Amino acid sequence: MTDLQISLLAIGGTIVVGVVIFNKWQEHKAKKSVERAFSTGHDDVLMNPHDHVEEQASYQPQQYQQHEHDGVADYRQEPSLDVATMAEDDQAFVPDAIQAEAAPALAKQEKELPVDELIDCVIPLEFDTPVRGEKILAEIHSLRYVGKKPVHFIGQSHSGERDVIAHGGIYTTLFAGIQMVSRGGPLNELEYSEFVMKLREIADRLNAHPDIPDMSQVMSTARELHQFVSEHDAQLSVNIMANSAPWAINTLHAALEKQGFDSRPDGRLVMPDGDGGALFSLSTNVGISETVTSRLTLLLDVPCVAPARDGFGAMAACAKSLSTRLGGTVVDDGNQPISKAALDEIAEQVHAFYGAMAESEIPAGSVRAQRLFS
Repeated sequence: MTDLQISLLAIGGTIVVGVVIFNKWQEHKAKKSVERAFSTGHDDVLMNPHDHVEEQASYQPQQYQQHEHDGVADYRQEPSLDVATMAEDDQAFVPDAIQAEAAPALAKQEKELPVDELIDCVIPLEFDTPVRGEKILAEIHSLRYVGKKPVHFIGQSHSGERDVIAHGGIYTTLFAGIQMVSRGGPLNELEYSEFVMKLREIADRLNAHPDIPDMSQVMSTARELHQFVSEHDAQLSVNIMANSAPWAINTLHAALEKQGFDSRPDGRLVMPDGDGGALFSLSTNVGISETVTSRLTLLLDVPCVAPARDGFGAMAACAKSLSTRLGGTVVDDGNQPISKAALDEIAEQVHAFYGAMAESEIPAGSVRAQRLFS
């Protein structure tokens, strides 16, 4: 080996060592920045019950941006927050307080059965003689989906009351419902035909008489319902962009979980609503092999969160708190800081949006809405 080759190897080795050291130093800085942000020296602004959310989120249907995922179109609004105003007052996101305020309104909701005549194609099967619940359950347990459309059953007793099929119950009629629409699209002729065929088999074994609706009418209703879902399928997001050094993923995840976020298998972090659902989610926007990120995205599935929970207001307050802690800026998808004036204008439109859903008998956050927008 010549002196030149030895020199080149030495230089190359020095460069490689330098790159490794630089990367380690960057990761160390990222970890320290997150640790400082969530150290005990800071007020626990995300969980402080005395700070109340004042800034309201907003929603502009005419400004949707359409994206494609899994072959389904969704819509994502880019809201805005005034970063300067947000830095002045580090108000907290308070899930418990929001839940307490929302509880009375949510408690007034009537019981929602799994078979819904508005969003399901419902087929009654009338028995020759009353049938016990355990016998019915044995026949229907395997029919849960046709294609990707969920199937549900309820029964009607002698008194005319309808409820889920239960052991010990006695029923005069069985109602089978297949969901007509989801985000994956409307019920099609093939799915409907398969559903009817399987119901006829169940009816024969239970000595029941199914009342099968006309396929063309079912398909027409499914298309109309799908139009509604398409027009109201909205997702709202805010982003937090690092002002300087990126944030360490591992440290960030641990800190966010302590603040109330739940970690999901797909890598998302979800802020629970206290009732088994989610207010909004948080993504780090990087793959599982990455160790740092410079951008966080908070996302609200608008029709799936009840207005009383103020999901977007809570998400905006959380973004503000995180940006203050982490040394970031709240921006839209185009990296533009969000304005307070835009929020005030959109707040009225979000109210109108929820009103339109309620008038259509599909209130946001209801079981009915969560099924349709699944």
